[in-house]
Order: sequence, then structure tokens, then C-alpha cells
Amino acid sequence: MPNYEAEYNNRQRVPESAEIAARWQAASAAYTRSAHAELDLPYGAGARQRYDLFRARRPRPALMLYIHGGYWQRGDRKDYAFVAGAFNESGIDVAVPSYSLCPATTVMEIVAEMRQCLAAVWRKTAMRPVVIGHSAGGHLAAAMLATNWQQSAALPQTPVAAACAVSGIFELAPLVGTSINEALRLDGAAAERASPLLWPAPTRGQTLIAAVGELESGEFHRQSRAIAAHWEAAGLQTEYRSVPGTNHFTIVDQLVDPTSPLFRRITALLP
Repeated sequence: MPNYEAEYNNRQRVPESAEIAARWQAASAAYTRSAHAELDLPYGAGARQRYDLFRARRPRPALMLYIHGGYWQRGDRKDYAFVAGAFNESGIDVAVPSYSLCPATTVMEIVAEMRQCLAAVWRKTAMRPVVIGHSAGGHLAAAMLATNWQQSAALPQTPVAAACAVSGIFELAPLVGTSINEALRLDGAAAERASPLLWPAPTRGQTLIAAVGELESGEFHRQSRAIAAHWEAAGLQTEYRSVPGTNHFTIVDQLVDPTSPLFRRITALLP
């Protein structure tokens, strides 16, 4: 059995992760000051149920929603505004939400919050976004693609145009015995309920990109390969992409490089 603590503890695997996060925070603060943005928009009543909408100055009818990572227990949208920059320059509006964090909430309650957010963004923009998420955000992006939206008459049948899960986790059982679970408080049953890999596959005709850094652990590669293969067998268009030379954190920098293959592939999913 793999050493799941070593496989999933990315801050230990990448010692410079704190410096990378500080760089992202500085870039985000700078971009927010200069961006054409609507900030602190509510999608629910909770203190963290807010999103920022970064508008392209020369927009095309295209929207992306970016969900940050942090193992469902860390992070804030304000630290990830930098992701919007290159997409805005390409004419794409970008919504960046926060969400409640464990242990004050549960993983499935966070899933419900992101569904609320998507509904609010639809009401605001009338556009179906490509949902991109990193790490725990990758889990949430896949969960949005796999949600049965037919119960909501106020939304289109498939309000998510496509999803790109970057370094995502789609089967949560391996986390139960790790230090990561101290805040998540998952048992076996809760981990199963919160695992998009175990849900009914999304609607045929949708697209999932499962991207992972070449230098990431074997478990992260396994997770991305597994969901891509499982959903492809159910009729979806899926891609597993190993991004050369990147780790769990530096892969995010590919999203702000308009020359990167991952950036170009994501923008190709949009109108």
C-alpha cells in the first residue's frame, strides 16, 4: 500500500510551496488593483460565500470559473486573482469564488456552495463557464461537471460547459488516514459520498481535462488517469495530461502563460 501521507502532503513534497504562494498573493493583489472587476459579489449568506468577477476589457461571450485549492481547509479567492489576468487578455471573463472551509464545514457542504455559486454566476452573466479548479478545486470542478442539474428549473440542463481539473483528487478514501483528514473529519462513508469518481458519470457530450504535473506523486497521476478513463468509458470526451517539468504548485503557472499548451487547450473549450 502506498504511503498516503507522503503521496498527498504536497507542502512537504515541495519545500518552496510557501514562497510560491507568496508570489501568487503578490501577483493577485497587483492584478486586482488594475483589473476591471466586480468584487465581493454574494452567492449565499455565509461570510465566505462571495466571488469576484474579473471582466475582459475586450470581451467575447466566454466565461471561466476558477476554484482554488488548499485541501478544502485553506485558501481564499483574493490570493488567486492572478489567474484571471491572461484569460482576461484573451477576452474571457473570470469568476473566482471563496467557500467555507473545513473543519467549520464539510466537503459535501462545500460542493453545495459551489453549486450555489454556479447558479449565481449564471444569473449574473447568462453564460455557461468552463470550470477550472486546482487540487481540492480540481475535485470541486469535477463535482460540478458530474452534478445532476436537471432538478434546478432556473438553470440550463448542463450549466457547466466543460471542466479542467488541475492536480485534482477524485477519490477521497486515501486521505482518511492522513494528517490532511484532521480538518476534513472524513470516515469511509463520508469519503465515498464526496468522491466524484464514484458518482454517476456526467452527461455524454461534455468534456473533462485532467491535468497533473509531471513531478507530482504517483497517486495524483493515478487519480487523474482513473477519472479520465472512467468517464471516457461512460461516453465523455476526456483527456489526461501530464504537464512536463511542473509540480503540484508550479502547474498553476501554466494558467497564466498564454503560450502554454494547457492554456491554449482550455481556451479552445470556450466560444
